[in-house]
Amino acid sequence: MSALHNLTLLNFLAVGIGAAFGAWTRWLLGLALNPLFIALPLGTLAANVIGGYLIGIAVGIFHINTHFPLAWKLFAITGFLGGLTTFSTFSAEVVERLLAGQPAWAIGLASMHLAGSLTATYLGLLTVGATKIWA
Repeated sequence: MSALHNLTLLNFLAVGIGAAFGAWTRWLLGLALNPLFIALPLGTLAANVIGGYLIGIAVGIFHINTHFPLAWKLFAITGFLGGLTTFSTFSAEVVERLLAGQPAWAIGLASMHLAGSLTATYLGLLTVGATKIWA
């Protein structure tokens, strides 16, 4: 059976509504945090690290509790967390640093996003006791 059987109005709306809330949250984080330290866009970093933590929790919960409807998974992971986290903005901010002749800032920013997000995802899995889900 094709994956298209999951293309229902409910699932479509779950992804779209979740994505809107995630993007709005990311936007608000940027408005609140980016002015604090102009050289380092803290809003984008916060969105990616918080999103990493929350996706660890979500993946763990949905793996442990298989009774959740698909629409909830799509709302939380594909929608909200997909809208909250941003690889494109992070990439643009790193390249902006490179173009401004700030390679150390670019490397530091990229390292913070990668290490922060991966660590946060693992901590999210630890939070729900789901670190052995792929073992």
